[in-house]
Amino acid sequence: MTSGTEARRHPWPAWRTWRKGRPFWGGLLSTLAGAEICAIPLGPLKIMLVQGVTGILSILMGLVMIMMGLSAWFAPSYRMFAGIVTVMCAAAALVLSNLGGFLLGTLLGVIGGSMVFAWQPHQPQQPPPDGPEDEPVEPVEPLPEGPAASPAPPAVPPAPPAAPPRVPLRKVPHAPPLPPKEPQ
Repeated sequence: MTSGTEARRHPWPAWRTWRKGRPFWGGLLSTLAGAEICAIPLGPLKIMLVQGVTGILSILMGLVMIMMGLSAWFAPSYRMFAGIVTVMCAAAALVLSNLGGFLLGTLLGVIGGSMVFAWQPHQPQQPPPDGPEDEPVEPVEPLPEGPAASPAPPAVPPAPPAAPPRVPLRKVPHAPPLPPKEPQ
């Protein structure tokens, strides 16, 4: 079989790689929050609270949140901007859109925007550098024992590390005093 046929038969590895390469769950929550905030003003009048001009704002904030969730998926380099805008829209929807879609939209938006903002791309681990620990160690010969052996030299304590040189700070001249206030 060819690799093209293999990819068509097993799409899960490709899906998993795509999903792990972006803030998928944060984008999903942001998109769901935007859809929920958009859907509330379009519901029946008995379900909605008092709408008016805020109905248009609700739809616009929901669309912006949907776009930020999708941009987190398809342009992960803009994740910080998308996360901040999503959290700000979710917080504004709390006041402007039926308590943020009856609190569900605001909670999903704040959590999703935070997840988008906090996501970091995975950095592949680099192998450790080859160092001197890989070199073989030579065996040490034992010292001769008996009266002909010389005594061990006294242990000398290591010298303390040198302190960095002191740099004098520049003296900042004092600002001139303020003129006295005029009586009113």
